[in-house]
Amino acid sequence: MQNIFGTDGVRGKANEGYITPKNAMKLAVSAVNYYSSINHTSVNNKFTVVIGKDTRLSGYMLEPALTSGFIAAGADVVLLGPIPTPAVAFMTRSLRADLGVVISASHNPYYDNGIKFFNSNGFKITEEEEIKISEIFHNNPKLISTEFMGKARRLDDAQGRYVEFVKSSFPKNLSLAGLKIALDTANGAAYKIAPQILWELGAEIIHIGNEPDGLNINQECGATHTALLQKTVIEHKADIGIALDGDADRLIIVDEQGEVVDGDYLIASIATSWKISDKLKSKTVVATTMSNMGMEKYLDSIGLNLMRTDVGDKFVIKKMIEINANIGGEKSGHIIPIDYSSTGDGCISALQVLVFLQKEKNKSSEIRNLYKPYPQIMMNVPKILDLNLPQISDCINAINNMLCDSGRIVVRKSGTEPVTRVMIEAQSETKAREAEQYFKNVMENVL
Repeated sequence: MQNIFGTDGVRGKANEGYITPKNAMKLAVSAVNYYSSINHTSVNNKFTVVIGKDTRLSGYMLEPALTSGFIAAGADVVLLGPIPTPAVAFMTRSLRADLGVVISASHNPYYDNGIKFFNSNGFKITEEEEIKISEIFHNNPKLISTEFMGKARRLDDAQGRYVEFVKSSFPKNLSLAGLKIALDTANGAAYKIAPQILWELGAEIIHIGNEPDGLNINQECGATHTALLQKTVIEHKADIGIALDGDADRLIIVDEQGEVVDGDYLIASIATSWKISDKLKSKTVVATTMSNMGMEKYLDSIGLNLMRTDVGDKFVIKKMIEINANIGGEKSGHIIPIDYSSTGDGCISALQVLVFLQKEKNKSSEIRNLYKPYPQIMMNVPKILDLNLPQISDCINAINNMLCDSGRIVVRKSGTEPVTRVMIEAQSETKAREAEQYFKNVMENVL
């Protein structure tokens, strides 16, 4: 039985595959069937679902389809409208709902879309739950009798509630007054919310990527396309640039010199700030195998450990909960300040970075002075490699032995494409290039 969920929800091109009105409706019915079968109902004894979306045109198609499916299966639906992914997680907890649903393909182009579920605690549902829902999906989910159908209503103040929640993470004795911030919201879900938060905290804002038309989400803007923000920061002499992605669960910073500051630096700055203010619950920060060794060495120098997981925020969150760590994330900018958010949250993470800068009276470029990153080389092998093949495993071991403690190689299957991703990291560019050439020579024989 095929699991219709991928690495982060049900994803694909809109109006194709599983991302059609018919299949969205079927997915909604399947979800209610599954949770009802395990007697999973909220305090009012009625299964309740909240639905939020980003600004993609296809959201207008998928929102009513999902709503129809949930209602037909007996669930009540609360519609939040365009709102960040972490806001859906927050509202699911706040409204004591049974399920949160996000309609978004995150940083992907407008023609993609996706559907992901949060449980009643605001965490992404487990793989086991995904498999159970998929089984029902493939075996004709059941509709409910008319008298037991659900209802839908729209919550008009959802954005305002989230704005207040995000602001509550910022110390009351601090202000953003006098700070000029260039803000790129990727023509996405936070195009109204993010500027409202920063303005209410006193910042002057130069806004780009704030005119969504359904087709321009993430288009040459946002956290994955920072050139426009870099140019804007320099032209307007901004103190800092903040870039979110289409659903605002990812954050990238541009400093006052126009240089990009990635997720590793941001995690390190928040961990430093929280250590100083005694907010760090554990002496361990959680990141993935892709995070830079330079960050690991820096954290070690200030008495903190770095624990690595597989790539994917769900693995990071699982490990954070397991060891009681309260900050973690990915180099890509998915940062999880778990004291406040149960998923990556670009708005809250941005405020935590600003707290670090304001308290230490630092310029944004000083974040890049925390450590010197090790050179990293990324490449893709155009097939899924069997990492148990002696030739490949021996190659990986040989490279790790060659680099010793001053570097490493990470080889992993892509979660989104039929390729194998390779990352080689070393303290010097020369060593990294030597390892790269060795790997390529072995691959010529293997392929």
